[in-house]
Parts: sequence; structure tokens; C-alpha cells
Amino acid sequence: MNNDDTIDIISNSILSSSSQIKECIFLSPQIYHAIKTIANSLKKGKKVVLFGNGGSAADAQHIAAELVGKFKIKRKSIPAISLTTDSSILTSISNDMSFDQVFSRQCESLVLKDDIVIGISTSGKSTNIKKALQLSKKNGATTIGLLGNKGGFLKNYCDISIIVNSSSTPKIQECHRVIYHIMCEHIEKILLDIKK
Repeated sequence: MNNDDTIDIISNSILSSSSQIKECIFLSPQIYHAIKTIANSLKKGKKVVLFGNGGSAADAQHIAAELVGKFKIKRKSIPAISLTTDSSILTSISNDMSFDQVFSRQCESLVLKDDIVIGISTSGKSTNIKKALQLSKKNGATTIGLLGNKGGFLKNYCDISIIVNSSSTPKIQECHRVIYHIMCEHIEKILLDIKK
């Protein structure tokens, strides 16, 4: 295989399939709905709570960092917390209780009425995320799923489901990053009343 063949494989296969998936998600009204819902909650002084497993844990941390720090605009910090960062909490709950409760146990004390809770799952079938979404809804929060694989069973526990129509974990993760960058940018603009 020569270099030209390798370039063809990359451009024709990998990049082409990735761009096709991304084109589909940009048409999703659920993204706009999520942006407006999050911004309205933040205007009321509420917070955003996020969680996921593996690469989705990193995405939860990424989103929290963009909100607490800044995405593009210098502005007041936005309250957001990722439940994937405290190793003592994560390991004690997993060891003393169950890994299935690693997020729900945290939500029990941290999630309040009208908060926004975002569960991220490429499979759409993570039990620990399901339990956290259930408990968050019980606490009166609005639940949002950033999902793949047709949403799996997690879509049934979300008030808003943003689903990437793919079964490829890397492609779903790529799209999730595009989606949450769009969300962070527009949340900043709405909160500062900046119009396009």
C-alpha cells in the first residue's frame, strides 16, 4: 500500500462517514431545545451537572471546564460540575456500594430542583447513568442525554435526548464534541444577550 492509497482510505472512508453523521446532527431541533433549556435554568441561578464513563467522562469534564472557565467569551463563571473527577468519591462508592451507584449517589446530595443534569453515553445503555438520571428526575432536575446507538434505553430517562445516529463509538464521540461546543457557544451568547 502506498501513501496515495492511505490518503484515499482516510478521505473516502473515515472522513466521509464522519462528515455524513455530523451533517445529520446539525438538523436536530433537540440541540436548540437543550441550549434554550440550559440557558433558562442558568438564568434562574441553577447549575449543570454532568457525567459519563470512559471517553464520555472526559467529555463531561470538558463541558464543565468550558462553562466554569470560558468557551469564547470573557464572562461570569457558569456553575457546572462533572461527577467524574473525584477519585476518592468514585472509588469509595464503587467499592463500598456499587459501580452502578457511582453517579446516582452523588446526584442524591448535589442535584436540586430545576438543575440541569447531562448524562453522556455512546452506547445509550449505561446502568450507572440510568440510575443517576432517574434520581435526578426525582429531585426535580431536567435531564438531558447526549447519546449514540439510537439512544438505547437511556433516552427513556431523558427530558431531552440528543442522539447521534451511529453505532461507531469514535464517530459518536466526534459528534458529541461538535454538539457540546455548539451548545457552549450559544449558552454563552444567550446569557450575555449577544445576538448573531
